[in-house]
Amino acid sequence: MGEDRFQLLRLVEAMLFASAVPMPEKTLAARLPEDADIKGLLEEVAGLYANRGVHLVQLEDHWAFRTAPDLAGRLQLETIVPRKLSRAAIETLAIIAYHQPVTRAEIEEIRGVALSRGTLDTLLEATWIKPKGRRQTPGRPVTWVTTDAFLDHFGLESCEALPGMEELRAAGLLDARSAISTLGAQAMAAVAPPEEDEAEEDAGEDKETGDFEAAVAAAEAEVEEDDESDRQ
Repeated sequence: MGEDRFQLLRLVEAMLFASAVPMPEKTLAARLPEDADIKGLLEEVAGLYANRGVHLVQLEDHWAFRTAPDLAGRLQLETIVPRKLSRAAIETLAIIAYHQPVTRAEIEEIRGVALSRGTLDTLLEATWIKPKGRRQTPGRPVTWVTTDAFLDHFGLESCEALPGMEELRAAGLLDARSAISTLGAQAMAAVAPPEEDEAEEDAGEDKETGDFEAAVAAAEAEVEEDDESDRQ
């Protein structure tokens, strides 16, 4: 092999390694002398790498280095990418854990919003929930329950070990008064008769309003008397 051909082989090899995408023969030939045998050079490079960890392969009129087929399986990497649960998924999981077995319609009724299919898919993919039969009601909807993987992930012996309302409030995860009790108190206050103090305040406000109206009437009467005197 002459020195010139050896240099051409090195140049072809370098161009192929430097390219991130398969290279067309025309692009390779453009960097070589006009009389260079591009096909012969490519075949020779392919022969040099025939028993190596990478092979030179032809993709139509493009060429590229690729991992040897018998080594591809040993180069695969598995990466666990943690994904943060959405608020909807967390609420759905909590409802299933505390109300299982529960149907999709019941989850939507508790949450007050429609449940997207992706939410259940996410929990299914995490293996934290599973279907458990059908409810013997019209439509026979599927019911959902938590799995052993859910208990293992959260360090629970059973669903009975889930924290109760008082424990959740003590941990700051719930308000001291639940939203339902707050709404109930507001509704009762709206229909209940005013208490004694409130009645006294209302009476005071009525008295002040009456005094103001009386003063306005007196002032208007004085103005009318002055106008009458001026006309006389």
